[in-house]
Amino acid sequence: MKMFKNIWLLCLAFVTAGLVSCNDDDDAIDSAPISVLQVYLEDAEATVKDRPVEFARLGQTIRISGSGFRGMQKVYINGFDTYFNNAYVTDNNLILSIDTDTPVSDAPDSVRNTIRFVKRGTEYVYTFTIRAASPSITSIDNTLPMPGETVTVYGANLQETSKVTLPDGTEITGNAITNAPEDEDGEWFSFVMPHSIQGYGAITIECANGTAKSAEYFNNDKCMVLNFDGEGSQGFWSWSETGSMLGSEDVVDDPLNSGRGKVIDFVPSRLLSNGIAAGKSRATECWTAGNDDPMDDWSRMYSVIPDTTLLTDVAFQFDIYVPEAWVGTGHIQLCLMNNFNFGGIGSDDDADGKQTAFYCPWIQDGKAIPFKTAGWQTVTIPFSEFKKYASEIEEGKSPTFREVVEDRNAATYRNFGMGFVNTDFVFDGLSVTATIFKQHIYIDNWRVVPCKSEVISDFPDEEE
Repeated sequence: MKMFKNIWLLCLAFVTAGLVSCNDDDDAIDSAPISVLQVYLEDAEATVKDRPVEFARLGQTIRISGSGFRGMQKVYINGFDTYFNNAYVTDNNLILSIDTDTPVSDAPDSVRNTIRFVKRGTEYVYTFTIRAASPSITSIDNTLPMPGETVTVYGANLQETSKVTLPDGTEITGNAITNAPEDEDGEWFSFVMPHSIQGYGAITIECANGTAKSAEYFNNDKCMVLNFDGEGSQGFWSWSETGSMLGSEDVVDDPLNSGRGKVIDFVPSRLLSNGIAAGKSRATECWTAGNDDPMDDWSRMYSVIPDTTLLTDVAFQFDIYVPEAWVGTGHIQLCLMNNFNFGGIGSDDDADGKQTAFYCPWIQDGKAIPFKTAGWQTVTIPFSEFKKYASEIEEGKSPTFREVVEDRNAATYRNFGMGFVNTDFVFDGLSVTATIFKQHIYIDNWRVVPCKSEVISDFPDEEE
């Protein structure tokens, strides 16, 4: 019994000594200084799978190389408590993913672009740039601005845009750029169009989240179809004071005196005294000259837009000015050739295989929202949204710009046309019962443009 008791006491002594030793080890780990040598981006799909970086984006996985990471209790990125798995922590490496909820532009200045490491006995703050997802540009209002007009650029992650480079190299910086309020999440910024800009193409921007580039349609009038000022010819026939055909009498001075010259009064004053009747198809129609006019042979555009360009990457653009709120009735139909009745959405003109498209700006996400413009805005409709080509794409085909040109040139009448329709219709899940329409819509600058935006990689060696 005495021997057993002595063995137990000896074991207890060893255990106690071990606990003291463990506590000493834990204290050493908890108080060991933390240092960071380098941050690496981990991407199994990339050419460089473990890349040293000076910044990282929300949602990305990073490996932090240094020392003193054992015993880590907390990691705060931009002040945000960031989860990490201890299985991926050694004394010299810590792997984690940057939470997509991490604040970026709205992070307090005191913690923005920092990684804070916290252990029981010490902590360390490392300066490291955190960015949201890559910025992108989705649209520009408007793409053919006159000097002095405000240009608004829309997209995602455009916070703190600090520099805009126009196609001719002109740079706009500092207070000349107006950024969206913080609560609008970098969805837009604006600038005033300078004088004497000569070039056309893409605009490039620099912001807190990196660099973005637009499609090459800014200031691009190289493939003009009709501008009502002598470039392109308007075609009209059987005009009457109460008829749908828009003729030279309906071409008016720009109501905003922006310097555009002439524009088309798309729902002209002569029809507004009684208004456009509810249920009226082919309420107005405006056409190009058609067959014998060389401007209507769009193969002339191949030098700017190659014939092999996918229809997702080439679009029809026009500028629109709506001085009063438009909502509740009416839409616009576009026709690649003069072979349609302007029956509108839901009519035979809306069937698969038809070279038509439709524009109804006051319906957004299935809801009726009043549409009004403070000035001229640009509408961009990719040819992939015209019914025939949309159907082909759904079938797995890849229609190109050549098909659009050949379809037009093979038509009996190759006039391009737009018309106002005031029928009942269903669009984006919203059922519309037409009412009398009594307001102006002005349209200008029909043109064809490239619409593919370039994605700028964070790492040039990853670009194709």
